[in-house]
Amino acid sequence: MDQNRPALPDPATAPELFEGVLTRRVAAFFIDLVIMGLMILSFAFVGFIAGFLTFGLAWVALIFVIPATIVLYYGATLGSPRRATAGMQMMDIVLTPTRGQPLDGWMAIIHAAVFWLTTWISWPLSLLFALFTPRRQMIHDLVTGTLMVRRSPMVRHWRARAAQTSGAY
Repeated sequence: MDQNRPALPDPATAPELFEGVLTRRVAAFFIDLVIMGLMILSFAFVGFIAGFLTFGLAWVALIFVIPATIVLYYGATLGSPRRATAGMQMMDIVLTPTRGQPLDGWMAIIHAAVFWLTTWISWPLSLLFALFTPRRQMIHDLVTGTLMVRRSPMVRHWRARAAQTSGAY
């Protein structure tokens, strides 16, 4: 294991990081759906008006409003230093990489794409899968190498871990 990278939190030693994560994820998802829905309505309205100004040409672009909004939303929020969508921030959860790679905009978009794909194929299976993984990871988390944890206990966990490693010579 890389000495510079802290070990992943373990539910046995840090259960507070995983308490209610699945419930919080579901609530965050619905909050994010409302936010994305409002964004889609706003972009569609602008596109609808632009269609009149461009003699219908802008209406062709309306088919891209939904996928573009989803990509922009997840890339801007999960790919930010906060590593959380607005709904995730409200629910005190954060997305953490597990494989040592940085969590940038592209990784956030890939995570979201795999999430929507697995949810589209079978959302009950994806949720049920999380019940049997020790860190409550869903299928898309395992595929993309990410972990969802509670933010406020995670901050305390990493600070304690940093203090232990800096105190030991």
